[in-house]
Amino acid sequence: MSLSKEEILAKANELISKDRNETHGDAFKNHAEIAEFWNIFLDSKLRPMANITAQDVAIMMILLKVSRSTQGEKFNIDNFIDMVGYAAIAGEIGDAGLI
Repeated sequence: MSLSKEEILAKANELISKDRNETHGDAFKNHAEIAEFWNIFLDSKLRPMANITAQDVAIMMILLKVSRSTQGEKFNIDNFIDMVGYAAIAGEIGDAGLI
C-alpha cells in the first residue's frame, strides 16, 4: 500500500489528535514527564547539564524514528507518520511557549 504525503499527514494528525491522545494522555504533559525521567537518568552521566524540555523530548523522538527508519530490511511507513506527529507536537509546544 502506497500512501501520499497528504495521507501521511492525515494519519499523523489522526494519531496525535485522537488515538494516541486517548492512549498516552496530553502530549505536553507526557513529553514533560519523559523529560523529567530523562533528566533524572542523565543527571549523573552528563554533569553539568541543562535540563531537557518537553520540546527536546519530541525532537529526540524524531531522531529515534529517523534511526528506526534506517534499520532493518523492511520499510515501515509508521516511522515517517510518527516523525510528522512528533514534529507537530514539538512545534505546538514551542509555539505555545510551554518549553
